[in-house]
Order: sequence, then structure tokens, then C-alpha cells
Amino acid sequence: MYKAVILDFDGTVCDTGKGIKESVRYALDACSVSYDAGEDLSFVIGPPLLVMFQEHYGVSVTEAEELVRKYREHYTNTGIYESELYGGIEDMLISLKEEGLLLGIASSKPAKYVTLLLEKFNLLKYFDSVCGVDFKTDCEPKSSIIARCIEALGCTGNEVFIVGDRAYDISGAAENGADSAGVLWGYGNKFEFIEAGAKYIAEKPGDILAIAEGFYEQTEAVNVIFDGRILTVHNDDVTLCDGTETTRECVDHPGGVAVIGITDENDILLVRQFRYPYKETIYEIPAGKVEKGEDPFETGKREFREECGAIAENYFSLGEIYPSPGYTNEIIRLYGATGITFENPEPDADEFLTVKRMKLGEIVEKIMSGEIKDAKTVAAVFKLKEKLSKNDLS
Repeated sequence: MYKAVILDFDGTVCDTGKGIKESVRYALDACSVSYDAGEDLSFVIGPPLLVMFQEHYGVSVTEAEELVRKYREHYTNTGIYESELYGGIEDMLISLKEEGLLLGIASSKPAKYVTLLLEKFNLLKYFDSVCGVDFKTDCEPKSSIIARCIEALGCTGNEVFIVGDRAYDISGAAENGADSAGVLWGYGNKFEFIEAGAKYIAEKPGDILAIAEGFYEQTEAVNVIFDGRILTVHNDDVTLCDGTETTRECVDHPGGVAVIGITDENDILLVRQFRYPYKETIYEIPAGKVEKGEDPFETGKREFREECGAIAENYFSLGEIYPSPGYTNEIIRLYGATGITFENPEPDADEFLTVKRMKLGEIVEKIMSGEIKDAKTVAAVFKLKEKLSKNDLS
């Protein structure tokens, strides 16, 4: 396990792309530098601005310095406020701190800007060191910034791993003897990371904790065996955290939504239907799979109406569950519903079911006796029971 995690900022912690790109355009226009107005400026995110302006636009050092000055004029007043935090970042930081890891930022962005944005998103409290550049050393190499952060954290290179979205982060880590992870939610890509020598490639912020703990399994190849109407089955080549190569069988599922409704008479709505894989008729709360492009919440409302003929005035989230993480990536979102009115159910043509009403206590008894075995129903019942005990149906 590592002692510390050092993160890049732009494109890794925060999506600052819009403000940076608009500030670059402002600088180019202000200095009368010609450029393609339709060009995607993602390449400007990551490298030192002074170097980027010279290399990409062919300007002199003096001209590049003026471009940087104009860039900062716009970014300070406007661009910095067009930044957005990537989803899942704060949860990732909380988890890393709970594991006792030191956290640092190593950014080619001025430290003043980084600190301002961390404060804006209330994230500064998670970091033990924030290293950026100052306004006089804009072209400091990323390897040097990373080295300063490693020293500030009291670590050595082999005790940290660097997380970033560009090749500069990966090569900077290597120059300091540190492992690195390239992230796919920023402005880099898998091929860039492989070429730069990244040890890991992370698809989502939660992967960073798995890497830090030494649990991460890197996908090397996806080998599809079956691609059906709902499910895709594949047997993937993976590399384990200790470097061992193996395979993992996985079933891709679009995900599902389930709704546990409680009527004004305090009855819970269940459906009873035959489930072919178990060759058994079971009780469960109304549920269905998410259609391509469909909002899961809309899925839940649709299934609730189709299976039970129920329309709720109020819905509240009961979180997510992973029904069988050993072999499938299915996620089931759970919702509670109150203020229910009824119309005629409209189940799918191949759905044959009946709607049952039970008191919560009776359902709990059936769960404990083993009569009700459906995992999403069990989870939803006890989540609802806990919320009712706190008088919190929100």
C-alpha cells in the first residue's frame, strides 16, 4: 500500500477546461495571433502555458510571456469561475483520508488559483500539501512540481503514486521514481497513458482508492462471448495488483430500478411473479431494467405505474445496491414512494404478475423466515424501516 497520493488538478480533480480554453482564445485575440477558431483546444490543458504558446503557435519567448499575461487577465476575472468539480471526487478524497493516506496536489497551474478553487469546492481540508507554480516560474517542469510535493509530504518516490490526466503527469512521476495512474475522465486518453508508461489506467474516481489499497485489477482485453438483448457476457484478460495475469468472467447489465411504495393505509406494494432462472414464484417490489438513455428515476416511475398501476406524489432515494458483484456490474437504484393513487396496471406482454399488499411487519417476518428472498426487496424493506424509525421519508 502507498503512503501518499498526489493528484494533478486540471482535468483530474476539477474540470477547468471551459475557462482555460476561453482564456487562451482571449489571449490569442488580444495579441493578434492567428488560430483556427474551430480547433479543439484540449491540448492547452496540462502543459505550462509559456511552453504551450511557443510550441503550438510558434511565437517567441517575449510574445509567449505577453500571451500568458493576457491569459491570466481573463482567467483571473472570468475563466476560473467556469470550473466544475468532477463527480465522485470528494467521495474519493474522503475514502483516501479514511485509509490514512497523505494527499497532495501537484499542478502546473499557479498555486493561488488551485487553492482558490479547492476552497470554493470545500476540498482544501483534505490536502496535506498543495504545490503549483508561482507567476514567475510558469514553465517549471511537472517532474519538479511533483518532486516538491513528494518532499513536502515527507515521502520518497516509491511511497507515492501520481494521478493525472496527461502524459506530463505520467512522465513526471517516472522521473521521480513513482508509480502513476492516468485517468480517463479528464483530457488524456488510454493510448497517451500507455505510451507515457502509466502503471494504471483509472476509469472512475473510485478506482484510485483500489489502486492505493493494492486491490486494483487492470483490464488488458475485453473478450466478448455473448451479446444479447439485455446481457453481454465477456471473459477478460486482467492484471492483478501483484502483476499476476488472469481472467475474469463478467456479465454486463444496463442496471435496474426498484420502488417500494407505502400507501396511505401503511400497506407495502409487492408483486408476485414467476422467475424463470429460479423456476420459482416469488414476492418482490416492482422493478425493471433501465432502457438505453433513460433516466433511472423515470424508469422507476414507469415500472411502478406499469406493474402496480401506482402513481406517487412523492419519491425519495434509498440508494444503490450491487446485487451480485462477483460476476456482474449491475446496479439497482432503490426508491421509496408515498402519496399513491392508482389506475389500471399495464405490465409488459410477457409479464404475468399479481399485486399484493402487506404490512411492513409481515414482510419482515417473511424475510426472516426465508419466504421472501429477493435481494432488492430485502434491502429496500430494511432501508425503509430505518427511515420510518427516524420519521424521515425524504
